[in-house]
Amino acid sequence: MSFEIKEKDLLGRIGKLKTKSGTIETPLLFPVINPSVQPVPPQRLKDVFGFEAVITNAYILKKRYQNKPVEEGLHKFLNFNGATMTDSGAYQILVYGDVEYSQKEIVAYEENIGTDIATILDIPTGWRVTKEQAEVTVAETHKRAKEFFNLKTREDILWVGPVQGGKHLDLVAASAKEMGSLPFNIHALGSPTEVMENYRYDVLAEMILTAKKGIPIERPLHLFGAGHPTMFAIAVALGCDLFDSAAYALYAREGRYMTENGTWRIQEMDYFPCTCPRCATETPKTLMIKPAKDREIFLAEHNLWVCIAELKRIKQSIRDGRLWEHVEMRAHTHPALLSALKRIKNHKDFLEMYSPSIKSSGFFYFDHEGLARPEITHYQNRLLTRYTPPTTAKTLLLLPQTRNKPFHKAPEMKKIRQLLRILGPELADKVHIAVFCAPFGVVPFELDEVYPLSQHEAVLPLDLETIGHVADQTIEYIKQMPYSSVTMLNNPKVWSNYVESAARKACTEKGIAFDAVEANEISSRQLIANLKAALLKQLSN
Repeated sequence: MSFEIKEKDLLGRIGKLKTKSGTIETPLLFPVINPSVQPVPPQRLKDVFGFEAVITNAYILKKRYQNKPVEEGLHKFLNFNGATMTDSGAYQILVYGDVEYSQKEIVAYEENIGTDIATILDIPTGWRVTKEQAEVTVAETHKRAKEFFNLKTREDILWVGPVQGGKHLDLVAASAKEMGSLPFNIHALGSPTEVMENYRYDVLAEMILTAKKGIPIERPLHLFGAGHPTMFAIAVALGCDLFDSAAYALYAREGRYMTENGTWRIQEMDYFPCTCPRCATETPKTLMIKPAKDREIFLAEHNLWVCIAELKRIKQSIRDGRLWEHVEMRAHTHPALLSALKRIKNHKDFLEMYSPSIKSSGFFYFDHEGLARPEITHYQNRLLTRYTPPTTAKTLLLLPQTRNKPFHKAPEMKKIRQLLRILGPELADKVHIAVFCAPFGVVPFELDEVYPLSQHEAVLPLDLETIGHVADQTIEYIKQMPYSSVTMLNNPKVWSNYVESAARKACTEKGIAFDAVEANEISSRQLIANLKAALLKQLSN
């Protein structure tokens, strides 16, 4: 197998996955094909919509069509000349409790029909199971995974090793470690469908990240049943490279119209908020008078256009280094998705490990949800582990951030430079200047042009959680750095007294002097006089 990563952001990546039927680009959505009830012909999915691969169910094919897919080959049977993937029947085990075929029979069938990507017959965990029952599914899946390598006979099929454990994260971690130690080409998160049906995207996020930490990072991860475009972005950001959807057809059958922000029922609509080829030629009113089958095909094709458009937005966001902003935008379409985004802070160091530290553009910081961004984590970790102030520094002069960046070139800093000249070189060398800024915390002047300290924009006024975060980072910085005193300029209109109180607390605990000067305009003459007096007081001690 060849999986080449071309671009990445957060845990999302644009990659090239080589199969025996051709190379496909990730992130990739497999539309689910049901040969018995298929509103959009498979080849049309590729020729018109641009889907490079489809997925079907090997168990259903074997049960309903027996040897016909074997005799014709899967691609000819489906009339699709792109890449194909087969599920094994595990979902049917989840629904019905068992299937009448053994893993040996399913594996042989998947090989005989010539699929490109195939899945072993694992045992799904499910949502409403006890931990003891979940342990059984994990153990049986591991047993089957090991046995599988004695069953397969072809080397040109990419095999998927599912990770089980459900909502029991310790079992997911153990399963991922075990499955990751076996030579599978691709991994999948098993049993997510019921989690998503219950809108527990927060649990799903923890499941994905736990699995991702256990499997080799270079292997693609598939998310079964991730059918709605509202959650594609967060799935990709958390490390899912592949996912499948039957929702485009199921929703169409129920008269449901997908958008990237949610779903509407066609009979309740007056306008189509979409310019896809189908919506551009119809209105809800004209569509409703058409036969039911025509409406179903219309909705299925519209839903597919929405899905492919969202995938393209995600890929462009990865290329631009703006995937976080895209995820935040989608997360605010539903409280359950926002709950999932909040879980990312528990894994921010893992995200930082694999996300680029430098990008071609800056970023927008909206509120405290963005504190988990890898760029922020990266800076704060490096500041406390790799940075040392100038050896002559005795007093930290801590200033509030300016609107202009880089901070040391802002017009407001002209008076500060004049003040240092008044103090003279001997005293000025003992003063080290830094700003406290959102969302990074303390930024020394000599670092403020380092990415992304001057390459970001933050929403003002700041929310309290962000101010509290800056205060916490200020405490950590003062405690760790070898200053003998701190002089701070505070602007209560922006920062209240949170950062000043934090700095005072850190100095008290460290046993060093602290002085604060309050001002709203850094350029006022009286302010500079007060600041000069405070500095001279500190430097004379």
